[in-house]
Amino acid sequence: MTWRRIAAYLALALLLPGPAPLLAQSADPDAPAEAPTVTVLDFSDLPGWAADDHAAALATFTATCGDMRAPDWIAVCKMAKAQSPASARTFFELFFSPVLIQDGTPALFTGYYEPELQGSRVQSARYRYPVYRMPPEAQVTRPWLTRAQIEQGQALAGRGLEIAWVDDPVALMFVQIQGSGRILLPDGSHIRIGYRGDNGHPYASIGQEMVRRGIYKAHQVSARVIGNWVKRNPVRGAELLRHNPSYVFFREIRDVSPEAGPKGAMNRSLTAMRSLAIDPAYVPLGAPVWVEKAGFRGLRRLMVAQDTGSAIKGPQRADVFVGSGPGAGKLAGRIKDDGRLVVLLPIQRAYALLVEDET
Repeated sequence: MTWRRIAAYLALALLLPGPAPLLAQSADPDAPAEAPTVTVLDFSDLPGWAADDHAAALATFTATCGDMRAPDWIAVCKMAKAQSPASARTFFELFFSPVLIQDGTPALFTGYYEPELQGSRVQSARYRYPVYRMPPEAQVTRPWLTRAQIEQGQALAGRGLEIAWVDDPVALMFVQIQGSGRILLPDGSHIRIGYRGDNGHPYASIGQEMVRRGIYKAHQVSARVIGNWVKRNPVRGAELLRHNPSYVFFREIRDVSPEAGPKGAMNRSLTAMRSLAIDPAYVPLGAPVWVEKAGFRGLRRLMVAQDTGSAIKGPQRADVFVGSGPGAGKLAGRIKDDGRLVVLLPIQRAYALLVEDET
């Protein structure tokens, strides 16, 4: 450590009531058998670090760091909120260490977005697909009814659980996959919805099922292709969508401005191209994360782990939030790249984790 980092470490230690807890160990039965390895890097090991907009990353970090409860993160958050934009890079370099956590699985970056649907508060011939709140029994019985049983039965009918009605079942399913969205109403206003819960059944890919049935080749499948095929084949399309037994229920979100992003796992609005979904078994929610992504629109950027996802598993797996609406959807659909994910941890936590890994 340089004398400046030692001074920062001591300053941070004065704010801590006790030892900083380490990263949570994964209890996921599907976690890889290979034990994760931990490597503490230097900021000079991060290509493109000096060229990033650290002030933008700092603003995203401070939006959620106040919700972190571990003593070392509370102390770092206090320091962060006292910084000016000009001191953002220095702040990260003084109070954090870059940590590379690997388990032998190649890195994978994908993209996600906030979809927009056309809908109404009232059911009609056009708007006939309901967006449901979560029924109480689905929270108790796990797993509950499948998608087919929900859509073809009467379990939810007449109970006033509909938030709205939309005109596109494929778009609704993709909102369920993304976990949030906006419903654009005929009067120009909108309803924002967020994930409330699900029926407890695993997700099954519609695209993969189309390939298995010989409808398309793997390289031909996309959200648009699926949507167009279902529209051309409404009966077979409805049956195809029910191949996915998972069903997501929503809640209406009223405390987010139209200009702000959707809420993530930390119950705060996400920031396009700065917020990231990660596996919290390896990366603490709220932590800064350095992303080196190859492929389409490669990234060298400091982002913040503010969301999670059921498909996001492993220390080198992440989902980049790219924004809202159709344009963001096209961009998100093109991201499927390798690279490297490096989490920034408070100095004490980083070196404690390294010692634990070595023992």
